[in-house]
Amino acid sequence: MEETKRQKQVGKLIQAELSEIFQKTGINMTQGGMLSVAKVAMTPDLIEARVYLSLFQIPDGQAVLAHLKDRNWEYRKMLGERLRHQLRRVPYIAFFIDDTLDYVFKMEEVFKKLDAEKNKPEPNTNTDNQA
Repeated sequence: MEETKRQKQVGKLIQAELSEIFQKTGINMTQGGMLSVAKVAMTPDLIEARVYLSLFQIPDGQAVLAHLKDRNWEYRKMLGERLRHQLRRVPYIAFFIDDTLDYVFKMEEVFKKLDAEKNKPEPNTNTDNQA
């Protein structure tokens, strides 16, 4: 089902506010890498925000995800303080890792291998013995 206009608006608003919260708390730069909010998908009733995180050069993404899930109430509270005049209810936050970049890198590797095989010179298949 396609998202409604309101779902998209609320999702963009939450994405911007969470990005700013992550910057202020310093969680966006962790473990020598960078964390960013890639996308926020809202349920039709606007009760839950599914936050997809993009992790760049973070060796243990599951540890970062576990940390965010443990501190979920804290981030929801900060979000509520920022959005109290714009939303009636602060949505519950569910964090997920966005694997789009990993998929893109894997596809690029496959295309490079295919291109290398295509451009590889053909071995000489002439088996005529003219001695």
